[in-house]
Amino acid sequence: MEQWLEYESVIILIRLILAAFLAGVIGIERESKGHPAGFRTHLLVGTGSCLVMLLALFGFQDYLNQNGDLVAYDPSRLASYVISGIGFLGAGTIIVQGASIRGLTTAASIWTVAAIGLTIGAGMFFAGIAATVIVLTSLIFLNHVDKWFKNVSDTDVLFIAMDKKANELGEAIQRLESMEVQVQKIKGKEFDEDEALLHYYIKLHLPEGIAETELYQSLYKVESIKEIELNPSYD
Repeated sequence: MEQWLEYESVIILIRLILAAFLAGVIGIERESKGHPAGFRTHLLVGTGSCLVMLLALFGFQDYLNQNGDLVAYDPSRLASYVISGIGFLGAGTIIVQGASIRGLTTAASIWTVAAIGLTIGAGMFFAGIAATVIVLTSLIFLNHVDKWFKNVSDTDVLFIAMDKKANELGEAIQRLESMEVQVQKIKGKEFDEDEALLHYYIKLHLPEGIAETELYQSLYKVESIKEIELNPSYD
């Protein structure tokens, strides 16, 4: 019995460490790009998912041995709750990122890390490692493939809410042009007389390599700008 417990403990430890490592590697990639859900978040999700899977496989052995004739036990049920429950954490990253597609990518990586943790917890090492390699490949390398298919004429829409009393649209446009952003069309609309704001929708083309955060930081130096959003969603 003691030998079995020692063997079981080694299995649990190896699987937890491997799940934490694989999830952490994916988290490092996300953190290197400035996403809120980074190394620690991914590591915790992967380790927690692995722990749930280990609980499903090993946690109820004594009870099943004593009541095997009375209980029909399916360890996959706990795994299914992890997959459905992790969606709340993924949704949180999308809210933090606003309407940016990057939030969706991070949410997808968190969901995948949970699946990798469950896979390692079940002892499917090859599948978990292979999935990690595929995820890292998609996050690091396939991110650049989009540029090959993107037409040069593709445009973005920049939303700006600006104080009507101190309208500094000209300065905002100058800042955009200083970053080699091609401004194509500007549409303005008064939003709310009480708030005294003007809404501008600027159709533009972003040059390669410019980061969203860089764009925001430059524009927020214009004091009259109250809100900025790139490619806002419309209800």
